[in-house]
Amino acid sequence: IYCQYSQNVFSIINSVQIIEKNAEPEKTLLTYLRRNLGLTGTKLGCAEGGCGACTVMVSKYHPHQNRIIHYAVNACLAPLCSLHHCAVTTVEGIGSVASKLHPVQERIAKTHGSQCGFCTPGIVMSMYALLRNNPQPSMHDIQEAFQGNLCRCTGYRPILEGYRTFTKDGGCCGGKGQSNGCCLTYGHTQEHKLYDQSEFMPLDPTQEIIFPPELMSLNKQPQSELRFAGERVLWIQPCSLEELLELKATYPNAKLVVGNTEVGIEMKFKNLLYPVILAPAYIPELNIIQNTQDGIQVGASVTLTVLGDVLRAAVKKLPAHQTEVFKAVLEQLRWFAGQQIRNVAAVGGNIMTASPISDLNPVFMAASCKLTVMSKGEKRVLEMDGKFFPGYRKTILKPEEILLSIEIPYTRKGQYFSAFKQSPRKEDDIAIVTCGMNVFFKEQSNIVQSIRISYGGMAPVTVLATATCNRQWNEELLEEACTSLVEEMSLSPSAPGGMVTYRRTLTISLFYKFFLNVQHKLSLDLRKEVVFRSIPPRPRPKTLTLTLFLCLQAVPPGHNSDDVVGQPIMHLSALKQATGEAIYCDDIPCYENELHLALVTSTKAHALIKSIDTSDAMAVPGVVAFISAKDIPGSNMTGPVVYDETVFADDKVTCVGHIVGAFVADTQAHAQRAAKAVKISYEELQPVIVTIQDAIANKSFFQPVRSIERGDVAQGFKDSDHILHGEMHIGGQEQFYLETNCTLAVPRGEDGEMELFVSTQSASKTQALVAKALGVPANRVVCRVKRMGGGFGGKESRSTILSTVVARPVRCMLDRDEDMLVTGGRHPFFGHYKVGYMNNGRVLALEVTLYSNAGNSLDLSLSILERALFHMDNSYNIPNIRGTGYMCKTNLPSNSAFRGFGGPQGMMIAESWMSDVALSCGLPAEEVRRMNMYKEGDFTPFNQRLDQFTIDRCWEECMQLSDFNKRKDAAEQYNRQHRWTKRGLSIIPTKFGISFTAVFLNQAGALVLVYSDGSVLLTHGGTEMGQGLHTKMVQVASKTLGIPCSKIHITETSTNTVPNTSPTAASASSDLNGMAIYNACQTLLQRLQPYKDKNLKGCWEDWVSISFCMQLFIEFNLSANGFYKTPDLGYDFETNSGRPFNYFSYGVAVSEVEIDCLTGSHKNLHTCIVMDVGKSLNPALDIGQVEGGFMQGLGLFTLEELRYSPDGYLYTRGPGMYKIPAFGDIPIELKVSLLRDTPNEKAIFSSKAVGEPPLFLAASVFYAIKDAITAARAESNLTGPFRLDSPATPERIRNACEDKFTKLCPPADPGTFIPWAVQV
Repeated sequence: IYCQYSQNVFSIINSVQIIEKNAEPEKTLLTYLRRNLGLTGTKLGCAEGGCGACTVMVSKYHPHQNRIIHYAVNACLAPLCSLHHCAVTTVEGIGSVASKLHPVQERIAKTHGSQCGFCTPGIVMSMYALLRNNPQPSMHDIQEAFQGNLCRCTGYRPILEGYRTFTKDGGCCGGKGQSNGCCLTYGHTQEHKLYDQSEFMPLDPTQEIIFPPELMSLNKQPQSELRFAGERVLWIQPCSLEELLELKATYPNAKLVVGNTEVGIEMKFKNLLYPVILAPAYIPELNIIQNTQDGIQVGASVTLTVLGDVLRAAVKKLPAHQTEVFKAVLEQLRWFAGQQIRNVAAVGGNIMTASPISDLNPVFMAASCKLTVMSKGEKRVLEMDGKFFPGYRKTILKPEEILLSIEIPYTRKGQYFSAFKQSPRKEDDIAIVTCGMNVFFKEQSNIVQSIRISYGGMAPVTVLATATCNRQWNEELLEEACTSLVEEMSLSPSAPGGMVTYRRTLTISLFYKFFLNVQHKLSLDLRKEVVFRSIPPRPRPKTLTLTLFLCLQAVPPGHNSDDVVGQPIMHLSALKQATGEAIYCDDIPCYENELHLALVTSTKAHALIKSIDTSDAMAVPGVVAFISAKDIPGSNMTGPVVYDETVFADDKVTCVGHIVGAFVADTQAHAQRAAKAVKISYEELQPVIVTIQDAIANKSFFQPVRSIERGDVAQGFKDSDHILHGEMHIGGQEQFYLETNCTLAVPRGEDGEMELFVSTQSASKTQALVAKALGVPANRVVCRVKRMGGGFGGKESRSTILSTVVARPVRCMLDRDEDMLVTGGRHPFFGHYKVGYMNNGRVLALEVTLYSNAGNSLDLSLSILERALFHMDNSYNIPNIRGTGYMCKTNLPSNSAFRGFGGPQGMMIAESWMSDVALSCGLPAEEVRRMNMYKEGDFTPFNQRLDQFTIDRCWEECMQLSDFNKRKDAAEQYNRQHRWTKRGLSIIPTKFGISFTAVFLNQAGALVLVYSDGSVLLTHGGTEMGQGLHTKMVQVASKTLGIPCSKIHITETSTNTVPNTSPTAASASSDLNGMAIYNACQTLLQRLQPYKDKNLKGCWEDWVSISFCMQLFIEFNLSANGFYKTPDLGYDFETNSGRPFNYFSYGVAVSEVEIDCLTGSHKNLHTCIVMDVGKSLNPALDIGQVEGGFMQGLGLFTLEELRYSPDGYLYTRGPGMYKIPAFGDIPIELKVSLLRDTPNEKAIFSSKAVGEPPLFLAASVFYAIKDAITAARAESNLTGPFRLDSPATPERIRNACEDKFTKLCPPADPGTFIPWAVQV
């Protein structure tokens, strides 16, 4: 019946006219760009508008604004049907390496703001859209534009620094010392810069692509209704209000969609289907903006960006007392999602979605906003009150009614309004608790007439508390209000969302903030002295005054300018990444007859599979086959070390997310739809072991148990003045590489040959496991890796294994939610310690027991546990020490490698007991740490001597660079003056062992091919995932051969050029592959030497061509293999002897934070890092690794929280609920220094590994937070050690700052309820 309505979508993409006949309503712009047009620069990162990798710019003529508008959108959410008569610009449309770069592309690349490059096109397009609207933005504008973009590699600083050059101040002030961020303030000189700003192309706004005239004329013509009928959905875009009301009467259950930011997510992730969608974006009455007698009326289709512009203009123009509600709405909009979402999401959609954690609905409700609703025969005005939301995601509108507009009221004199939102991350995050608070006073008095308070996040609906009173605004009123709120805003201890104690405390803490704000405003308005017990907490400064200090290693005198080692060379792929021309696995063009694969995963944590019913799934259009364990031609057993996993579950599942089978279909959408339609019946088994505590209770451990002991621990405890016991839990972490796991398998049609294009850190292991599953020798399988969009250990052993009996090419790129569900992450750890120490803080004895949550298989857990034990001392010399480690076997997806590989967990426990000792002794933590630190020549618990020990130098330099003592005095002074905000400071060292703990992996191979024209093709065993390994390897070959980098090329990593490679992991890839390349190059130089001797005046090309000609007469080979293995490694746990590590990397960081004691939020004020990287191969790449590692650690220790149900179901399966650090989380002041004059004789060209060591330095932020909490607790007369688990989320910070408000909300007793989420 729908066929008669089909019409065409007409749009212009990158200046090319596109007419799409019979557009599919469920198809997004992203899918269309990538699959239909082959424009693969726009990336899929999350499919929910949370990461910005898919950002493009949409331009259109807006009839109601009578102008052309340009705005950034998430292509993953934008329906293709919504782009009729729009122009779309993708990253390919603004510039290319082949033709001409756009300045936005050039600057992010040349300022080292692109590492893995997967997020780069989205960031480029966010910046481009900003510049199209504002060619000279402020830093505040830039930060706001990036609120919807994430990057996992760089740490954000180089991106912001590069784009700062577009601002009015233009980056470097040229020696004028314009701000506290001036590089000269810190003795910075031009040769220490990582790039030369004078080389940048200027931005010329007149050269940008114009809006297509044909679209302008089409948009000015009368519009007609559009209808697009798809397989399951009818999309209708009416052009008048009458048409819309008629359609709503015909289809009362139809969804109204403007931005698709909610419905798109519901259809994809909640498996909901809306057969009819009405798109009212262009209806004049729904786009109205007009001033009324009582306020501003805003049409329901008006976007949040436009709403913000309108309210900002009103705030500027109107008297302050009239705009209290407007300012509150603007405050909420500032933190509402990202810019891309605000650009398309409609205010009406936000109201009608009826989310209980809506940012705006509590404000509208507290302000008594009026809503105009309409149906075919009726128009009525409703007040947004406590009855408007009758139930979860329900409103009182009738099915045939639509929301026409909302009136946001003016305020009057004697009325005060505030809005608050508390979320795990400040930018682009969903609220934990959100509220609007409105109080009316009698004229010219502090007597309260009435009060309205609305909360989100405290019930299944937005709730309203109102009171009419005749009371003074004083302490008495405050106490009564708090008591009343505690009773009214009660929550079941099992409430969805968890954090029950915190949420209840927030309701009164936020009211107290409101109380202080109003008290402050009253004192100003009534000109009375109000007795303040504290100053209200200040809001976060709008613009980060990012300060960067780089202390690079000076180029030694007489250094050959052609010698590129030690130079800050740009990542070799950076320009291609910035233009979208860099090819990732899923960017490879589709093969003919290619199929797509989607996984079927278990919904039970521990169960037998009784039956699998695929009948409904096989009826989905385009489905070809269901593949399960019985279809595996070889072995179904798999695993990186021991074969204790299955490719597909056979008869039993042992975690939620256990792969049961897979569907292959003609499109990814069809395969995924089939996977959701399959019906599996289970017989549940007991016990279900989810947490470390469950495993301990059930004695569920993998073997072996590991132990390291040195000295006489029992005697050490006897000799100690004091003994303390403590515990700490460290949460897991999702790798959140921007490119999810992806594989393209191409059968070659003869002898069982298979070619795999895989996003993996471990090409050889993938080759071996696929060969095993296919039942063929490894020589029939070739695995190729061009580059990865991030890895961080998550693609070392958990890369998807695809094996199929279908003799056609098969592609599988996991969606973000699938990837997070099935691949596991960093191991959660629980540590128990007993410490013996003297009165002066000297630690004599330590006994520590570590438990890691390994998940349902062994994977790499043993090596991870061993590294945790090797780092249980961090940088401290404990004469008597014993560490024991257990791997807990649980019903969770197997946890795996992640940057640091157990080291950060071991060191975090060490810093916990060090902090406890300092608090117990009442001594400054930095003194206790310094006293216990190793010295040159000391021995570790595993009896390895510390040579070339540089932590003491790093420590002194960091203390000096950060002005530690001055900063500490200032923080103490601040804390004396402020009750409800506190500052804390911490200095933390790190000592990280470099080598694989599995000795046989410390080896690498290389192949160097020289062609007759002098060009060199380099292949080695490492893979490129953004860390710049290929760039460094080209630098090594360039220096060794004495030729320019431009003559050397690396195509890919493949198993048919360098076999049996180790994974690119353990920070050792530059060391191992660099030495293998050096070895191969030396072989070539020795062969070339006779020709060089005969032609001393010749050049590289001459010698190569002569030797090539001589091959006709004598045996000569212009290709060479190189091989290297690290010497003298090997450790025995039984005898506690040997060398597990080749050397150690060292670093020290100082961080200062400010916490809000009422909400638990914190600001990162300052971080100073001094890192020993030996003699840096490439300071730009090394600093990128230091900053990126630090920011990843910041996420681990303060922000990122994986949340599981007691049944083992993962709630946090995308950027909506799982928060990695964003642009706004960078320390406001950041200084990075590379330690000078520290050559390391044990690695290539005296360098040191840099990938993993800096991550732990983010613990300085955690312990700075703990220091600030200590100051807050002192206000309540609480002293001494206290437990603070990692991550230090707002919930944990607030609950630790015990005060009179927390006492009003005591937690329920454990065991009396089933929690929503558990600490695994």
